[in-house]
Amino acid sequence: MTNFEDIYSRYAPQIYRVCLGYTNDAEQAKDLVQETFISVWKNLSNFRKQSQLSTWIFRIATNHCLRALEVAKRMPLAEIPFHLADIENESPEEKLKYLYLCIAELEEAERIIISLELEGLPQAEIAAIVGLSNGNIRVKIHRIKEKLALKFKANEQFS
Repeated sequence: MTNFEDIYSRYAPQIYRVCLGYTNDAEQAKDLVQETFISVWKNLSNFRKQSQLSTWIFRIATNHCLRALEVAKRMPLAEIPFHLADIENESPEEKLKYLYLCIAELEEAERIIISLELEGLPQAEIAAIVGLSNGNIRVKIHRIKEKLALKFKANEQFS
């Protein structure tokens, strides 16, 4: 097994983007990445190699994100400060912000699945992380992409 620094440098950017997909908040995503890798650090010697290392790390990140979402549900919701009407520039960065905003509006399970798909994880690995069959994951990914495409089409600015 590689050392912790190698693991961190290899997976931290992907874990950050997954956490950002869950939270739509850059600072909270950074905190979740930190919590994830603290858990990885503490438990690396206990990793039983029953799955790929990446699957194990993504599962830890997913669990931290789900706990954060559960806590957030108990807190009063604030309005998202991102207003599409205020965007005058259709830059790729703005489209990416809009994509993450749309992802944040999905159901919990859908956010998990599409975030892992966007990271390029094989569908079999996504299935192992979320505990569904490969066929079910394939169908869910297709439906989630359709939902997101409809949201982009509905917003004429990004059409």
